[in-house]
Amino acid sequence: MSVGTRSAQGVSEACAGGLAELGIDPDQLPDGLVVADERGRVICFNAAAARITALSAEDALGQRLEKALPLEDLEGRRWWQLTDPYGGLTIRRRQPERNLLLPGGREVLVSAQYVRTEPTGPVHRVVVGLRDTEARRRTERSHAELIATVAHELRSPLTSVKGFTATLLAKWERFTDDQKRLMLETVDADADRVTRLIAELLDISRIDSGRLEVRRQPVDIGAAVGRHIQAYVAAGLAADRFLLRLEQPLPMLWADPDKIDQVLSNLLENAVRHGEGTVTIDITPTESPREGEDTGTSVTVSDEGPGIPEESMNRVFTRFWRGSKRGGTGLGLYIVKGIVEAHGGTITVGRGPQGGAEFRFTLPVSAPAYLT
Repeated sequence: MSVGTRSAQGVSEACAGGLAELGIDPDQLPDGLVVADERGRVICFNAAAARITALSAEDALGQRLEKALPLEDLEGRRWWQLTDPYGGLTIRRRQPERNLLLPGGREVLVSAQYVRTEPTGPVHRVVVGLRDTEARRRTERSHAELIATVAHELRSPLTSVKGFTATLLAKWERFTDDQKRLMLETVDADADRVTRLIAELLDISRIDSGRLEVRRQPVDIGAAVGRHIQAYVAAGLAADRFLLRLEQPLPMLWADPDKIDQVLSNLLENAVRHGEGTVTIDITPTESPREGEDTGTSVTVSDEGPGIPEESMNRVFTRFWRGSKRGGTGLGLYIVKGIVEAHGGTITVGRGPQGGAEFRFTLPVSAPAYLT
């Protein structure tokens, strides 16, 4: 008899009035489902449970729960003996999800629900949920990569700051005023770099946890772009490297000015550093990306460089993505996407009219209710 047939029979016995009433085959569930009856015998073992445990439903059905799932905690203790679902406290209803080990040391996330026909009566069913730990491992690897990347990026400026300050303290009188100024300017620039890295780390934490706050104020988006262009020109770039085009009339944009500055800074820096030729910024009124609003503002930043390879387009806004040139943490565009989406907006990447990269973000006007 096949795995699917046996597990379907198990559900008809164990979950009558439950999954069967909903017309759901337990083999369609993404997580492992194991059900034991009042005697502790397995009566349901779906396909996901078979995949996670590497045990077929045919072998599991009818077995004692502790034999079909010989789980141990991370200290080597047998989990069913510890929890004792059938003989333990009669007020216990469940076991929260925890990391346990299958034979061979494979990790699995396990939770359990105790079904009683009466509040403090005997256990009628034990329903066990199983999940693979691969998703958690990917998250842990991502966090480890983030820590390693930020630690690496912090090491360089902090080494410079420590080196120059130690040198100045030890040999202050031996340097000219111009040499001292150069060293202090370098320390100041490296301190700014450390501050930016810490701000990026905090932004990522807020984005990942959904706690990125947006303090909306009226924003002149054209003037904001103009300030960034002026800063690049003051730093030595030619003024004709930039082309700013505004389509009037633009709606009044309500957004967080600091966050929008951060978005513009990242997109313009990418265009200047990785692109070539003229960097064109188009600001236009457009349809709002938010349902129920008519008007939005769109900003498009494009360059004339080689652009982004087609196969990389879907990874641009992920953590640690870097273009063809190394440098930076690879976190800037991930933060940009998080900021835009926190405003209720959207951001896309494509190929510009001149073949270079083109980033376009659209924000809803989001005017306060008392102004509408």
